[in-house]
Amino acid sequence: MKTTRLFVLAAFVLTPAFSQNGPGPRGPQNQTPVAVLPATAEEIQSLSYMREEEKLARDVYRFLFARWNYAAFDRIATSEQQHFATIGTLLTRYNIPDPVAVDTPGVFAHPKLVALYTELTAKGSLSLRDALEVGVSIEKLDIADLTAASTTTKLDIKRVYTNLMLASFNHLDAFEAGLELLAAVQ
Repeated sequence: MKTTRLFVLAAFVLTPAFSQNGPGPRGPQNQTPVAVLPATAEEIQSLSYMREEEKLARDVYRFLFARWNYAAFDRIATSEQQHFATIGTLLTRYNIPDPVAVDTPGVFAHPKLVALYTELTAKGSLSLRDALEVGVSIEKLDIADLTAASTTTKLDIKRVYTNLMLASFNHLDAFEAGLELLAAVQ
């Protein structure tokens, strides 16, 4: 598992992680506005879907925290909110319509995500073990979708996807550790 993780991360991390408009927050800033190349159809589809997938994760984790009061769900939901906002920034930058016109828990433009939300919250309601397994499933889905979306040539999008991928691996570790702990006490 760790070898696979390192291989997947290497594909992201070894790519230059600079924004399209300059070195980014730690380097020199060019205050002159720079034209942003339009997003491709694939990038538009990917960003729109990732916006809702981050919302799915956040909404499910908030639901599971309310159900089980397990702190990891609250912490990771907060992280997912940041990811959701970051994708929103990219949608604005590339003038892509936001699929989350109204941010209501469990409401999605993509029918697949509506069904997934219903399925995951139902399973996560059964037991804490099931809830942690839901977390593992969501993070594995995020990792797979981010890997598929990594074909973008826009460095700012690639940087965001790299950061989301790193966070998903951390979240996956947290949920797997929770399952191990739960198994040890039962």
